Amino acid sequence: MRTMSHPDRILARVATDLPPAFGELPTRSGAPEDPAPLLELSDPRLAAWRTFLMSHALVSRRLDDELRLEHGISLAEYDALVQLAHAPGRRLRMNQLADRVILSRSGVTRLVDRLEADGFVLRSSCPSDARGAEAVLTEAGLDKLREATGTHVRGVERYFLTALTPDDLAALERALGAVIERAAAGTVFAGCTTPAPPADGPPTFEA
Repeated sequence: MRTMSHPDRILARVATDLPPAFGELPTRSGAPEDPAPLLELSDPRLAAWRTFLMSHALVSRRLDDELRLEHGISLAEYDALVQLAHAPGRRLRMNQLADRVILSRSGVTRLVDRLEADGFVLRSSCPSDARGAEAVLTEAGLDKLREATGTHVRGVERYFLTALTPDDLAALERALGAVIERAAAGTVFAGCTTPAPPADGPPTFEA
């Protein structure tokens, strides 16, 4: 039985019937109550959110399937190779790589484990901190990235760029830029907002 990919899990969640209002969903025990009116799931503005989720999931799945079929790597692995290729010295601390590919510490560890097993990445001690580990792109990893980039770019053009006009692309870039700015301003958890990481670099993981 095929394990559901991340995009497939998103699609499954989007397709699931939910109660008519967020207020009917269970809340975290002890979490402070939000005095603001609860957003109804029937709110027509949420159509844009559902469309965003569906389009992201479908395009990601297509790109992932093509990379796996033609080059034997996943979209997440390809993204990690891209991030390392553009980093100074083609190396990144594990926590930095996790931030850039949007994975947890355990998730990026498993990702690097797979890339290391294939010879595309190796682990190295951080020159400035012997306790920290870095992921370093190998020549084989760079070759794999060059080989897979044509497939990836063709997929982005086929499933995304050709579906939108230049005006659509400009408007989408502005709109999603505003979303990124808002989401990056702080991390919300259990009703509390914590400050965003300093502008000079991502947070580090504690040992």
